[in-house]
Amino acid sequence: MSVSTTGSFDRRRFLTVSAGAAFAATALPGCAASVDDGSSDGDTKAGSKTLTVMSSEDEKKELQAVGKALGIKINFVAGDATKLNAMLAAKNPPDVVRGLGAVETPYFAARGLMTDLDPYFAKSSVLKVSDIDPVNDVWRYDGKKQGAGPRYGMAKDYSQDQMLWYRTDLFEAAKLDLLSETEPVSYDELLELGKKLTKRRLGKVKVYGLSASGLGTFSQLMGMTASTGGSVFAEDLASVDFSSPEALKALEWYLEYARSDIGPNVANPNPDGWDWPTYQAGRMAIASDGYWFGGAISGDPKVAEVSRFAPAPQLGSTRISPCFGATGYWIPKDAKNKDAAWKFFEYFFGGKAAEERAASGWGIPSLKSLRSKMPQGQPYQKQAFKVQEQELEHFSVLTFTPYAQLAALDGVISKVLPKAIKGKTSAGKVADELNKLMNEQIAKGKELVG
Repeated sequence: MSVSTTGSFDRRRFLTVSAGAAFAATALPGCAASVDDGSSDGDTKAGSKTLTVMSSEDEKKELQAVGKALGIKINFVAGDATKLNAMLAAKNPPDVVRGLGAVETPYFAARGLMTDLDPYFAKSSVLKVSDIDPVNDVWRYDGKKQGAGPRYGMAKDYSQDQMLWYRTDLFEAAKLDLLSETEPVSYDELLELGKKLTKRRLGKVKVYGLSASGLGTFSQLMGMTASTGGSVFAEDLASVDFSSPEALKALEWYLEYARSDIGPNVANPNPDGWDWPTYQAGRMAIASDGYWFGGAISGDPKVAEVSRFAPAPQLGSTRISPCFGATGYWIPKDAKNKDAAWKFFEYFFGGKAAEERAASGWGIPSLKSLRSKMPQGQPYQKQAFKVQEQELEHFSVLTFTPYAQLAALDGVISKVLPKAIKGKTSAGKVADELNKLMNEQIAKGKELVG
């Protein structure tokens, strides 16, 4: 990956990409069986020297470099929901597909669209299961839950996405104590800090006290609920219940955060599009963005000097620190060049490309043996590495439903919450509407999966 652009793309456009890559729950099984996707050129048959990879445009140069190192021509296909949908339905998919393990694995695995990679891992001398970071369990699915069963993909790097970066200069200007490196702040405490750190001029926010949007509102609510010992999803993953005491508490917190107007939210998004430009300019005090954000910080020495890292906040007493992305690659079940795809896997995830990513600071490496490559040359990097190492023991897999995709659920939130925030609708009524609309989508997906 490009040290500067790919890391930022992975998270800055997480929602945009996942929305584009997400299938409507009813789309895939109803596709036509014959589609001219423009990629069948004879070179893509098994044993060829060409590998078709669907990925993001910004990763194209890195993929071409990987292909050159392996002596394989990379037939790059820009990530596109409609095209991938058609290719999968026509049983003529790319050989390798970029995806979000934490939220996509159950959806694709439940539909029988992913290759079981356990036999490949068992024979590999490069990607050893004992060396694979536990985050890769989000790429496993046993038919009922995430984190168990076959491995269907692998993360290129990851972050625990509710952890906090903050600016010490803004804390000091507000005469506030810095955050602990070991003990997580509560969400209630975080909300009060956000209010104190927010600066306004003529009624308009000039400095956000807190950005709690992270990688999407649904994911944030899911993580917050889990820290209370609850779950947004029912045990069978066939419905959501925001009316439960645990989920309702998370929803109430988010509504107060949004109505307080102390940071970007679904009713009032950040005009900059993502946290980094705002944080860099000194117009954001706290960013809920995970370790990867340090990759952006490293490009500005002045900002790096005043930046610190802190554990993920907790809404309840069950300490967790989840990952909502674990972006990586998977091999479709009907891919025609699986052996070459696995060679790509070994080099991309365990070779020079992986070492360069680990040293970039844009995420935690997917192999435990590469953690020593994580940057520690600057004081802020040493501090972040120390906090991150301590946080790893609190990582846990949060199982996502196989019956809908994140973009669809976030789409419901984007429809319901803005008017509720502005109209002062009670959390209970908001929960009822979310339940109704999301469960309608999930039910349609369940009918198709069976």
